[in-house]
Amino acid sequence: GGDAASLAPPCPAFGNESTRLLASAATWRLLLIASNAYRSPRGEWMDQSDHEWVLVLQGSACVALQNPDRIVDLSPGDHLLIPPHQRHRVERTDPYPGTLCIALHWNALVAR
Repeated sequence: GGDAASLAPPCPAFGNESTRLLASAATWRLLLIASNAYRSPRGEWMDQSDHEWVLVLQGSACVALQNPDRIVDLSPGDHLLIPPHQRHRVERTDPYPGTLCIALHWNALVAR
């Protein structure tokens, strides 16, 4: 349809994020993540078995990582590679008009 060319989704409600699948195959998926003043639930860490590469298109984000412990601030054009089982969490994203990211996930077994 006419909206197929637009990557910009509506900004989610304050404190939320939305994820849209843009493309995928058996071993990978490409996501569009829109967020509005979002942060991971207190005390919760994401731990996934696949690789994740994140690129900020709009706004900014702050991501905390463990082992080694570090805080990464991302602005438009910045990207971050999160290897399998690196625990991470979103500390903050921008309020309205929000933060927009592309995230590519791929299977750890394929990328050797």
